[in-house]
Amino acid sequence: MTTPSPLAPPRHVWRTQVYFFDTDCGGVVHNLAYLRWIEAARTHLVEELGMDLRAMAAEQKYPVLVRTEIDYARPALLNDLVEVDGILERCSRARFWVAFEVRRPADGTVLVRCRQTLALVQMPSGRPLPAPAAWRTDGER
Repeated sequence: MTTPSPLAPPRHVWRTQVYFFDTDCGGVVHNLAYLRWIEAARTHLVEELGMDLRAMAAEQKYPVLVRTEIDYARPALLNDLVEVDGILERCSRARFWVAFEVRRPADGTVLVRCRQTLALVQMPSGRPLPAPAAWRTDGER
């Protein structure tokens, strides 16, 4: 498992292009597409933290989304290149918080800001698990 540096919280930048299926009939990205992109970026961020998809499936330990807060600032448009910058913001014993910015790198415009709360659970019981000590930002290791 990766040990986060106290100076640089774990982060991952994920890029994609806006396709027709991401947009409405006016060529503007619909809100569900942003959430799908954030989901992809969060999956890569969790991998950066040392939880790859195969290990999660084998151990049946999964990060479960508890809450999403999202602010839509500007629209992305058909054929834009967008990047989703995700960061581990904070981690306590039972929960962790990740933050995302969706940007258009061509002009630096921030399109969306999002913050999510997650918890680790053991399946199939759904029993909560403590966050890995290496992730913790609350001083408890």
